[in-house]
Amino acid sequence: MFTGIIETIGIVKSIEQDKSNIKFHIEAPFINELKIDQSIAHNGICLTVDGINENSYTITAIEETLLKTNLRNVKVGTYINLERSMLMNGRLDGHLVQGHVDQTAICTNIEDKNGSIIFTFEYDSTKGNVTIEKASICVNGVSLTVINSRNGAFSVAIIPYTLDNTNFKHLEKGMIVNLEFDVIGKYVARYLKQLIK
Repeated sequence: MFTGIIETIGIVKSIEQDKSNIKFHIEAPFINELKIDQSIAHNGICLTVDGINENSYTITAIEETLLKTNLRNVKVGTYINLERSMLMNGRLDGHLVQGHVDQTAICTNIEDKNGSIIFTFEYDSTKGNVTIEKASICVNGVSLTVINSRNGAFSVAIIPYTLDNTNFKHLEKGMIVNLEFDVIGKYVARYLKQLIK
Protein backbone atom coordinates (compact mmCIF):
# COMPACT_ATOMS: atom_id res chain seq x y z
CA MET A 1 0.00 0.00 0.00
CA PHE A 2 1.02 3.58 -0.67
CA THR A 3 -0.17 7.07 0.27
CA GLY A 4 0.26 9.05 -2.95
CA ILE A 5 2.80 11.32 -1.28
CA ILE A 6 5.80 11.27 -3.62
CA GLU A 7 9.07 10.58 -1.85
CA THR A 8 11.45 11.56 -4.63
CA ILE A 9 11.87 11.71 -8.39
CA GLY A 10 13.93 9.07 -10.17
CA ILE A 11 15.39 9.17 -13.65
CA VAL A 12 15.44 6.32 -16.16
CA LYS A 13 19.09 5.62 -17.00
CA SER A 14 18.63 2.69 -19.39
CA ILE A 15 15.97 0.40 -20.80
CA GLU A 16 16.44 -3.25 -21.70
CA GLN A 17 14.11 -5.57 -23.63
CA ASP A 18 13.72 -9.01 -22.02
CA LYS A 19 11.42 -11.14 -24.21
CA SER A 20 7.99 -9.48 -23.85
CA ASN A 21 9.10 -7.66 -20.69
CA ILE A 22 11.05 -4.45 -20.31
CA LYS A 23 13.63 -3.81 -17.62
CA PHE A 24 14.05 -0.23 -16.45
CA HIS A 25 17.24 0.87 -14.69
CA ILE A 26 16.44 3.82 -12.45
CA GLU A 27 18.66 6.23 -10.57
CA ALA A 28 17.21 7.52 -7.29
CA PRO A 29 18.51 9.29 -4.14
CA PHE A 30 17.49 6.40 -1.85
CA ILE A 31 19.45 3.74 -3.79
CA ASN A 32 21.58 2.85 -0.75
CA GLU A 33 18.47 2.10 1.34
CA LEU A 34 16.88 -0.35 -1.10
CA LYS A 35 16.69 -4.12 -0.90
CA ILE A 36 15.75 -6.74 -3.45
CA ASP A 37 11.98 -7.57 -3.39
CA GLN A 38 10.93 -4.13 -2.09
CA SER A 39 7.80 -2.61 -3.61
CA ILE A 40 8.05 0.89 -5.04
CA ALA A 41 5.34 2.88 -6.82
CA HIS A 42 6.64 4.23 -10.14
CA ASN A 43 4.23 6.87 -11.46
CA GLY A 44 1.68 5.04 -9.32
CA ILE A 45 2.56 1.52 -10.55
CA CYS A 46 3.63 -0.93 -7.86
CA LEU A 47 6.74 -2.72 -9.13
CA THR A 48 9.32 -4.91 -7.40
CA VAL A 49 13.01 -4.10 -7.12
CA ASP A 50 14.79 -7.05 -8.77
CA GLY A 51 18.32 -5.70 -9.06
CA ILE A 52 20.56 -3.10 -7.40
CA ASN A 53 23.98 -1.72 -8.26
CA GLU A 54 25.97 1.33 -7.17
CA ASN A 55 24.15 3.81 -9.40
CA SER A 56 20.70 2.40 -10.09
CA TYR A 57 18.13 -0.26 -9.33
CA THR A 58 16.14 -2.42 -11.73
CA ILE A 59 12.43 -3.12 -12.11
CA THR A 60 10.73 -5.36 -14.66
CA ALA A 61 7.42 -4.47 -16.31
CA ILE A 62 5.49 -7.32 -17.89
CA GLU A 63 3.51 -6.92 -21.11
CA GLU A 64 0.20 -6.43 -19.23
CA THR A 65 1.67 -3.50 -17.27
CA LEU A 66 3.12 -1.95 -20.41
CA LEU A 67 -0.22 -2.15 -22.22
CA LYS A 68 -2.24 -0.56 -19.41
CA THR A 69 0.08 2.18 -18.14
CA ASN A 70 2.25 5.01 -19.40
CA LEU A 71 5.41 2.94 -18.91
CA ARG A 72 5.12 2.06 -22.60
CA ASN A 73 5.98 5.72 -23.36
CA VAL A 74 8.97 5.97 -21.01
CA LYS A 75 12.34 6.73 -22.58
CA VAL A 76 15.87 7.12 -21.23
CA GLY A 77 15.93 10.41 -19.31
CA THR A 78 12.26 10.27 -18.29
CA TYR A 79 11.54 11.49 -14.75
CA ILE A 80 9.50 9.06 -12.62
CA ASN A 81 7.56 9.78 -9.41
CA LEU A 82 8.73 7.34 -6.72
CA GLU A 83 7.18 6.27 -3.42
CA ARG A 84 8.27 3.35 -1.28
CA SER A 85 5.50 1.33 0.40
CA MET A 86 3.93 2.93 3.45
CA LEU A 87 4.89 2.16 7.04
CA MET A 88 1.93 1.12 9.19
CA ASN A 89 3.14 3.11 12.21
CA GLY A 90 2.87 6.62 10.80
CA ARG A 91 0.42 9.21 9.55
CA LEU A 92 -1.45 8.62 6.31
CA ASP A 93 -0.88 12.02 4.68
CA GLY A 94 -2.44 11.29 1.28
CA HIS A 95 -5.02 8.54 0.78
CA LEU A 96 -4.92 4.76 0.47
CA VAL A 97 -3.30 3.88 -2.84
CA GLN A 98 -2.80 0.30 -3.99
CA GLY A 99 -0.34 0.92 -6.81
CA HIS A 100 -2.73 -0.74 -9.28
CA VAL A 101 -3.33 1.56 -12.25
CA ASP A 102 -6.94 1.47 -13.45
CA GLN A 103 -6.36 3.22 -16.75
CA THR A 104 -4.50 6.06 -18.40
CA ALA A 105 -5.63 9.59 -19.23
CA ILE A 106 -4.41 12.38 -21.48
CA CYS A 107 -3.53 15.85 -20.23
CA THR A 108 -5.76 18.21 -22.23
CA ASN A 109 -5.12 21.56 -20.56
CA ILE A 110 -2.69 23.32 -18.21
CA GLU A 111 -3.72 26.67 -16.76
CA ASP A 112 -1.60 28.90 -14.54
CA LYS A 113 -3.84 30.43 -11.85
CA ASN A 114 -1.16 32.69 -10.32
CA GLY A 115 -0.45 30.54 -7.26
CA SER A 116 -1.61 27.14 -8.42
CA ILE A 117 -1.72 25.32 -11.72
CA ILE A 118 -4.86 23.56 -12.95
CA PHE A 119 -4.25 20.35 -14.91
CA THR A 120 -7.18 18.84 -16.81
CA PHE A 121 -7.32 15.21 -17.89
CA GLU A 122 -9.63 13.17 -20.10
CA TYR A 123 -10.07 9.41 -19.84
CA ASP A 124 -12.19 6.66 -21.39
CA SER A 125 -15.38 6.64 -19.29
CA THR A 126 -16.60 3.38 -20.88
CA LYS A 127 -14.27 1.45 -18.55
CA GLY A 128 -16.61 2.16 -15.64
CA ASN A 129 -14.42 4.49 -13.59
CA VAL A 130 -15.80 7.77 -12.28
CA THR A 131 -14.54 10.76 -10.34
CA ILE A 132 -16.44 12.67 -7.67
CA GLU A 133 -16.02 16.34 -6.82
CA LYS A 134 -13.57 16.79 -3.89
CA ALA A 135 -12.77 13.06 -3.80
CA SER A 136 -9.27 11.61 -4.06
CA ILE A 137 -7.59 10.59 -7.30
CA CYS A 138 -4.07 9.29 -7.87
CA VAL A 139 -2.39 10.77 -10.96
CA ASN A 140 1.07 9.39 -11.80
CA GLY A 141 1.25 8.23 -8.19
CA VAL A 142 0.35 11.63 -6.69
CA SER A 143 -2.59 11.85 -4.27
CA LEU A 144 -4.76 14.75 -5.42
CA THR A 145 -8.25 16.19 -4.96
CA VAL A 146 -10.68 16.18 -7.88
CA ILE A 147 -12.15 19.48 -9.05
CA ASN A 148 -14.51 20.07 -11.96
CA SER A 149 -15.53 16.41 -12.15
CA ARG A 150 -17.50 15.44 -15.24
CA ASN A 151 -18.07 12.38 -17.38
CA GLY A 152 -14.72 11.24 -18.71
CA ALA A 153 -12.78 14.25 -17.45
CA PHE A 154 -11.64 16.06 -14.32
CA SER A 155 -9.14 18.65 -13.14
CA VAL A 156 -6.72 18.93 -10.23
CA ALA A 157 -5.09 22.01 -8.70
CA ILE A 158 -1.36 21.67 -8.07
CA ILE A 159 0.34 23.83 -5.45
CA PRO A 160 3.93 25.04 -6.08
CA TYR A 161 5.43 22.49 -3.64
CA THR A 162 3.82 19.55 -5.46
CA LEU A 163 4.85 20.97 -8.82
CA ASP A 164 8.48 21.32 -7.70
CA ASN A 165 8.69 17.87 -6.07
CA THR A 166 6.96 15.65 -8.64
CA ASN A 167 7.21 15.08 -12.37
CA PHE A 168 4.18 17.34 -12.86
CA LYS A 169 6.74 20.04 -13.64
CA HIS A 170 7.61 18.08 -16.80
CA LEU A 171 4.00 17.37 -17.79
CA GLU A 172 2.76 18.89 -21.04
CA LYS A 173 -0.51 18.88 -22.95
CA GLY A 174 -0.94 15.63 -24.85
CA MET A 175 1.09 13.54 -22.40
CA ILE A 176 -0.31 10.32 -20.96
CA VAL A 177 -0.65 9.80 -17.18
CA ASN A 178 -1.61 6.87 -14.99
CA LEU A 179 -4.84 6.97 -12.98
CA GLU A 180 -5.80 5.02 -9.88
CA PHE A 181 -9.32 5.87 -8.79
CA ASP A 182 -10.27 5.94 -5.11
CA VAL A 183 -10.48 2.35 -3.87
CA ILE A 184 -13.58 2.93 -1.73
CA GLY A 185 -15.35 4.64 -4.62
CA LYS A 186 -14.51 1.71 -6.91
CA TYR A 187 -16.11 -0.81 -4.54
CA VAL A 188 -19.21 1.34 -4.10
CA ALA A 189 -19.56 1.79 -7.88
CA ARG A 190 -19.21 -1.96 -8.48
CA TYR A 191 -21.72 -2.79 -5.75
CA LEU A 192 -24.29 -0.34 -7.17
CA LYS A 193 -23.75 -1.71 -10.67
CA GLN A 194 -24.54 -5.24 -9.44
CA LEU A 195 -27.66 -3.99 -7.65
CA ILE A 196 -28.96 -2.42 -10.86
CA LYS A 197 -28.54 -5.73 -12.72
